[in-house]
Formats: sequence, C-alpha cells, structure tokens
Amino acid sequence: MASYFCLCFISLLSLLTLIYSSPTTTISIPLSRFNTNPSPSPDPYQKLTHLAAISLTRAHHLKNPPNGSVSTTPLFSHSYGDYSISLSFGTPPQTIPFVMDTGSNFVWFPCTHRYLCKSCSFSPTDPPAIPSFIPKLSSSSRILGCLNPKCGWIHNIDTQSRCTDCEPNSTNCTQICPPYIILYVTGSTGGITLVETLDLPGKKVPDFVVGCSLFSSQQPAGIAGFGRGLPSLPSQLGLKKFSYCLLSRKLDDTGESSFLVLHSESDSGHKTDNVSYTPFVKNPLVAGKPAFASYYYVGLRKITVGSERVRIPYSYLSPGSDGNGGTIIDSGTTFTYMNNFVFELVRSSFVKQLKHYKRATDIEFQTGLGLCYNVSGLTTWPEMSFHFKGGAEMALPLANYFLIAGETVCLTIVTDSVFGPASSVGPSIVLGGCGGFS
Repeated sequence: MASYFCLCFISLLSLLTLIYSSPTTTISIPLSRFNTNPSPSPDPYQKLTHLAAISLTRAHHLKNPPNGSVSTTPLFSHSYGDYSISLSFGTPPQTIPFVMDTGSNFVWFPCTHRYLCKSCSFSPTDPPAIPSFIPKLSSSSRILGCLNPKCGWIHNIDTQSRCTDCEPNSTNCTQICPPYIILYVTGSTGGITLVETLDLPGKKVPDFVVGCSLFSSQQPAGIAGFGRGLPSLPSQLGLKKFSYCLLSRKLDDTGESSFLVLHSESDSGHKTDNVSYTPFVKNPLVAGKPAFASYYYVGLRKITVGSERVRIPYSYLSPGSDGNGGTIIDSGTTFTYMNNFVFELVRSSFVKQLKHYKRATDIEFQTGLGLCYNVSGLTTWPEMSFHFKGGAEMALPLANYFLIAGETVCLTIVTDSVFGPASSVGPSIVLGGCGGFS
C-alpha cells in the first residue's frame, strides 16, 4: 500500500469571483510525480545534486517572478520533483497530463498536431509523442475573443490597448485575444487562448479558459495553474477549498498516486477531527510583482530542532509591504528553501545537537547541500517541527528533511549561498514537498 507521509496541505480558498458553481461538492483526481528522467543515474549523489539545484532554481523564480463541490483526481509522483494530474477537455473529451503548479495561474496544454517542443529530450517520450489537444476534434472549442473580459485575465492591459483592430466602444469585434507567451523557471510556452469544456468526474465546466500552446521550450506537459489568480483552475471552478497529499520520493515513477481533492461547497467552518488547521496570511501587494498576490502564504511562527527553538527574527517570518519575508507553500518545489540567514540558524541548531558525529564535507561540496554526515555510527536524529499561526504544528517525518544517499545522510534544505549569491528578495521560506528515497 502506498505511503502518503510526505506532506498534506488543505488550502482554504477565499476567492473574490466565483466563475462556476455546482451542487456537486467533491471531486478527487489522482496526483503523481511527473517523470522527465527515464534513465536516472545510479549515482545517488548525482540525483541529490540534481534535486537540490532544481529546488533552488524554482525558489529563485518564485522570489523573482517575471513581470508580467468535491472532485477527486489521482496525483502521481515523478523523479524531477513536480506532480501531475490528468484532465479532460473538449467534446468528446480528450485527456491530457498536466503538471500541477500552485506557483502560477494559467492553465494550458500542448495543442494541435503541429505542436513544437524545443529541448524536450529529457521527456520519457519523444517530443512528437507528447500528448496534445486537437481543437478541430472538439465541437465545443472556441477561440477567446479580444473583447471578452476573460482576455483581461491573461493580458492585464485596458481593452482598447489590447484590441487595436476593434473600433472604440465596439461590441461586435471579431479580433481574437492576443497570443500569450509565458516564462517559467526553465523554459517557456506560447499560443492562443481557447474557451473549452472541462470534463471533470461527475460534472462538466463550460467556457473554461485554457491556453492552446503551439510551441514550448523544456516543458514536458501542460501546466495546471493552481495559484490564486482569476485564470487559475481553482478560481475558474469557484472552489471553496482544495486539498492534496504528496507521495514519498520512494514511490517515484512506480504508478502509485495520492489524490487532489477539489471542494466547491463551503463547510461553514466545520473542521475534521485529528487535522490541524492554520489560516492563510494576507498576500503582499507589490508593484511590479503581481505573482506575489497569487502565492499561498502561511503563518509560520517558529521552527524547533529537537527541544531547541530556532530564534528567527519576525521580519523573516512575516511578509512585509515590499514582498520580502514570509513563508509560502509550493507544489513545484522539491527541497524546502530557506533564506540564507534563516538557514544558518537552523543548520547551527542541527550542528550543535549532532556535534559528536562526523560531517561529510566532501559530499556537502559535491551536492551543494549545507549539512551532510556519515551514516556510520549516527543513531540519534533531532526532530524538526514547524509551528504555525493558530497552534498547528507539523512534526516532520525524518525522510522529509534528511535523506540517505550512499553512505551519507544530508539535510534537504537549500539556500542561496551554496549555489549563488544570497537573496533577501521575496518569500524567506518556500515549503517544498520532499520525501525520502534510498
């Protein structure tokens, strides 16, 4: 039986605009890791180095973003850190895999027989075999018009500026919504915007805004944006909340999955027994950084290592008006990221409590991780816990913050100074979804 011990988050969404509502209350969708490395290296240190590097790259992207009822779906785990779901669009429905991303808002899929994907050799399939949506096979596909208010979700400029072929005050213009180009951590995508029917288990959602990408770079699948912006999947479905559990890395590419659960009805404050809750923190509104308004900030109040409280200044735990500081949850981050100042405090606490054991400094240098030990003779492990606003406490399983690789064990928290210059911009802590592997 699958072990769902990595991380479980329940996201209570307070959305200003409810685009769609339904008497159906719950939908569950399988959620799994997405595999872009069909031939992983047998060297455990190389895998550790890779995961640390992509986690830090992801954190840098989140900290410095470019300007610019219940259904259940399986959530599968894969070896490069992201999690995938399968969604069906069109009439009749076409099923396409998507990477679930709480750090972005737009939903798009590879589109048409002519879809081009550059530098996608890391995919387990050849680029021509990447599943694509074919609009001409769907009777419900329509191109989003430029005057449609939903076009403003993608192009945040006034109607007249984006619809240059339309007469002022016209209500009958045939110009389409301008093409989009989106930049991600690595890679990009571009195409045109459709309105299409999303076919979920038990209900259909008409007029769903989705990108029809004609070209991409280093994108092995479509992206299902789960951020807090208007074009995101939760916003378009009018979800009151969604929840997901992330699988252990031991289950990478095994076919095992957990679930993403979508809730469209409010539970009027009802709380499940034996589940801890913490409210979201108000997002900072920063000029030139609109992405900060889409993240899921939580009120991390303190971190304990063993019996010791790590003394972290409040300015690092709470987002300031400039967008610096605070803690966010991110489905696309593997190893948790900490600002270098915070990381050094946490590391020092571990070093003090493990002072009788031998550091593996050569592995620290090789992997870029800040704290590794030789496994031999290591019998005690300080427990690390996150304490949140409202009294919720997350006592992390050991495999969530220490991973065994070969003859060493390493603290799987990344920070700036190892791979590059320190950065105080943006969130101080990005909670990732790491799980153990051996």
